[in-house]
Amino acid sequence: MNELVEFIVKQLVGDKDSVTVTSAMEGDTEVITVKVADKETGKIIGKKGKIASAIRTIVKASANKQNKKCVVEIID
Repeated sequence: MNELVEFIVKQLVGDKDSVTVTSAMEGDTEVITVKVADKETGKIIGKKGKIASAIRTIVKASANKQNKKCVVEIID
């Protein structure tokens, strides 16, 4: 899932070097954490959170196909 999230986020931001994607297991759920430069955060969240919601939907659909649980968190 990390590669999927990293690919999507890098396509959205201008400063691709500032993208950091990490993951950790919390119980049976994989938590994917996305960190970008402060000036790029708005591009990832989008108006009214629509882009962040779309990223989460894509990851959730991919995780469901693999019978996994996955959560995406965006950190400032």
